[in-house]
Amino acid sequence: MTLVQAVLLFVSLQRLAELIHARRNEARLRAAGGIEHGAGHYPLVIGLHAAWLAALWIWIPHDAPVVWWALGAYAVAEIFRLWVLVSLGRWWTTRIITLPGAPLVRRGPYRLMRHPNYAAVVAEIALLPLAFGAWQIALVFSLLNALILAWRIPIEARALADRQKLV
Repeated sequence: MTLVQAVLLFVSLQRLAELIHARRNEARLRAAGGIEHGAGHYPLVIGLHAAWLAALWIWIPHDAPVVWWALGAYAVAEIFRLWVLVSLGRWWTTRIITLPGAPLVRRGPYRLMRHPNYAAVVAEIALLPLAFGAWQIALVFSLLNALILAWRIPIEARALADRQKLV
């Protein structure tokens, strides 16, 4: 197995594990009265991430040379995103689900910025393809991700507006 294949396998399995974790958290939140916002754009989010992974598997040669600075930066983005997931704990999902009356998370990277998960994902989408010289994949999916985030972030802001007052 080449380094490219090993990294892509790791990322693919990681994403699958995250979806399973998110589904469990979603079920708990819904059972407690959680409300989903912006469900209409969710298939685009999943489609973008699935297409990004597919593009990496299909168009990056398995013997591609490694751009070490980009792979290192990707690893840092992964560590940052893990910090996000741990900080959100049972609140982390891939959907926008709010629990009325629950305070916002203010620990971890949420002390420093409003959307650290999105910042990490922006970095991942750009850096992993760059780590193997696939700047075209980085560019196309970064632009598509920017469009989805321009739609998603205002939905999330409106959904969290009432909970902002609880802080």
